[in-house]
Amino acid sequence: MNYLIITLRIIHILAGIIWVGGTLIMTFFIAPTIRATAEAGQKFIGHLMNNLKFSNWIAAAAGLSILAGLALFWIDSNGFTSAWMDSGAGIGFRRGAELATIGFVFGLLIGRTTKAMAKLGAQFQGPPSPEQMAQMQKLGRQQKIYSMIASLTLILAVIYMSIARYLVL
Repeated sequence: MNYLIITLRIIHILAGIIWVGGTLIMTFFIAPTIRATAEAGQKFIGHLMNNLKFSNWIAAAAGLSILAGLALFWIDSNGFTSAWMDSGAGIGFRRGAELATIGFVFGLLIGRTTKAMAKLGAQFQGPPSPEQMAQMQKLGRQQKIYSMIASLTLILAVIYMSIARYLVL
């Protein structure tokens, strides 16, 4: 029994569950609720991000999942050199990794947009000006697009990784 592989798989899968699950919950449930509840939603997201450090947890889970997955890929492919790389499993895991990387990059963009929104919101003195509101809406649209892309690529990454060992090409 190879305890290193077992440990890496546990880390990869559990961290991936937190990363992908957190992303999907945020994209499809929390963000629309925040938009619909206006000021109460802003208080909620402020607490979630600032007090509970939600984005830090998701980023840490993403990093752990990527690192453990990279180590597993390295082991399975004998240092990225074996014929396994061109097998169905190798191609499936590689496609999954590529999609997860895209999801990670868009997650970084979500974080950057969230910080910009928080910075802009902190400038409000009472109701926002029309210019501030237009800028906030623009950031909100960007964040929605980034979230959908991250969610879609992460869903596809999970699909590829869950079926990779069974692909015959």
